[in-house]
Amino acid sequence: MVNPEIPSWRKTVQSEIVAVTVYSDRALVTRRGVVDLTGIEQELVITPVPVTLETESVRVSGTGTVGVRLVGVSSDRIYTTEPVAERVAHFTRQIQQLEAEKRHLQAQVDALALQSSFIAGLREKTEEPFAQSLSRKNLSLSETLDFLNFLGSQYSEYAIASGECKTQQQELDKQLQALHTSLQKIQTPHPKESFNLVVAVEVTGEGEFELELSYLVNRASWTPLYDLRFSTTSDIVHLSYLAEITQSSGEDWIGANLTLSTAKPGLGTLPPKLEPWYIDTPLPQRVRQRFAAQPPLLPSIPEPPASAARADWQEQDEVTEDSLIPAETVAAEVFKEGSVVTFKLNGGGNIPSDGAPHKTTIFNDDYPCSFDYVAMPGLVSFAYLQANVKNSPNGATLLPGKANIFRDNVFIGTTQLDNIAPGQEFKLNLGIDEGLKIERDLVERLVDKRLISNQRRITYSYRLIITNLLDKEINLKLAEQLPVSRNEQIKVRLSRSNPQIQLGEMGILGWQLTLPPQERREIYYQFNVEHPPELSVIGLDI
Repeated sequence: MVNPEIPSWRKTVQSEIVAVTVYSDRALVTRRGVVDLTGIEQELVITPVPVTLETESVRVSGTGTVGVRLVGVSSDRIYTTEPVAERVAHFTRQIQQLEAEKRHLQAQVDALALQSSFIAGLREKTEEPFAQSLSRKNLSLSETLDFLNFLGSQYSEYAIASGECKTQQQELDKQLQALHTSLQKIQTPHPKESFNLVVAVEVTGEGEFELELSYLVNRASWTPLYDLRFSTTSDIVHLSYLAEITQSSGEDWIGANLTLSTAKPGLGTLPPKLEPWYIDTPLPQRVRQRFAAQPPLLPSIPEPPASAARADWQEQDEVTEDSLIPAETVAAEVFKEGSVVTFKLNGGGNIPSDGAPHKTTIFNDDYPCSFDYVAMPGLVSFAYLQANVKNSPNGATLLPGKANIFRDNVFIGTTQLDNIAPGQEFKLNLGIDEGLKIERDLVERLVDKRLISNQRRITYSYRLIITNLLDKEINLKLAEQLPVSRNEQIKVRLSRSNPQIQLGEMGILGWQLTLPPQERREIYYQFNVEHPPELSVIGLDI
């Protein structure tokens, strides 16, 4: 039966989301729907589409067994009210059930109050006769105590039970208040806003037609996330490249082919234009506020390539219940076009519009690495382990993102990866390694008693002892620091060093050492500080 409110020349197309390409700040959604045409249709309607839609980004195409000309596309903003009868009935049933429980508790409280009142009356009526019987020795003291204990225990039992019932009543009141608030909220009509997309068409006859349309939506993004796993007995780092996808666009992506892209459509296609850089005296407060209230100009948004929105599903192998097969992580297919990298995911296409982060694996890979140790004994008496890693020349770009670092299956912390191109080397800090023992001692501080060329000289001597406790050869970058003078009358000179070394910039001494397993190495250096005797020097509190 034809709905009389919908003209015969307008037909609604039932469509579903088949593919989504997620960018860093939005997403390209592709819908498809099949419709039977009679030849008189002038408009095809797709509804509803969320308000996060960028209307100027809508593109339509299609194929079918009948000739169809796509004349144009427009959008209509619509308001609908969600059906609330079922939810109202659900809340009403809950309220009725809690109110029945509350009435039952009140009946218990009333009964306990009546029992307590009876016990109190019994005490008043028997108080004088008991006293007389006790004075006449008609009752023993033990019989009197038993009766008093009975009255006290009964009264206490009723009071405790009544308190518990009242506590339960208070909890029920809180639940009832929350339910009444929720019921009032859903009974207050809140029109839901959305779009209708209307495609104007010219149809040549009867047949089946598959309509495809794509559009950009906001409130969708993805960010890279990494797991880096090292072993101190191996020269390989295992990298898991993950994607954290978040979207609250207003429509769920269920069963859609998902593609992640590093393109940035929001930055525009034209380079930014330099505006004059003005300087001036301070403006009055009122004028500054007027200029600050003006909104900034936003760049135009180009249309992303429609081809990036297509992806295919990969069928999963069935596993019998009695077999023990390790879980397989589904990796993405990587495509590079210039500087843009896309990851076509063979899974992970169920992303609800809930604003929560959803993680999916892009790929896993092993990278060769080498290890160095870095030590600054003047600051800390530990050595830090660093890994030198090289991205594969044929691999994917590692985008800036958070990385969780594990060493020998122990989580040691997080770091931030920069943009790492294929073939690029990068360093990772792996924390303290107690396999190196470092001792640092001030072995001499000598102030010359006589002046040399009318200058006072102070001599400092340090000894460093480094012991490699590991069962492998290590490379160590050792750095010490000499004071740097900010006064031309104060002179700092390196007088001796073993092994010999040149003084670097800003007073840095740097040694590159190679220590075989279990080897002990000693380093010695000495420096002088000279200044006029009448000059007071600060900063030498070593």
